[in-house]
Amino acid sequence: MSRRVRDTLTLNLFNVPTPAPPLTGNLDLDVPLRTALADALKHADDDRHKIAAEMSRLTGREVSKFMLDAYTAESRQDHNFPFRYAAAFEQATGSYCLTNLLAQARGCEVLVGEDALFAELGRIEKMETELKQQKAALKRFMRRR
Repeated sequence: MSRRVRDTLTLNLFNVPTPAPPLTGNLDLDVPLRTALADALKHADDDRHKIAAEMSRLTGREVSKFMLDAYTAESRQDHNFPFRYAAAFEQATGSYCLTNLLAQARGCEVLVGEDALFAELGRIEKMETELKQQKAALKRFMRRR
């Protein structure tokens, strides 16, 4: 008798994103935000100095490597990442980490580029199938009259 090993790495394709229930404190994104920022910086092609310089260029505001360090440190509760830097941060790191973090917290999923087109195509194909079924049902009804 063989034992089945549970696959914990493959995503369930049928998980429907749902928003977190509105409980006190469950939308405090401080730790997940700091983690997302740190992960994006870790996996970015450029170092923190270059990312800060690019963010400064994109926002027209001074952003330093030390500010990025403070935004990612859990011990620096007095330094919160300003939302006005979100788009510049994602552009500079080549990530969608903040967009995905907010979407996940609100029960959404973000699709970018061709993924969005494929999703729209799937939606249209589903509508076509439903319309064909409605058309067939209407024809059956009309024949019985």
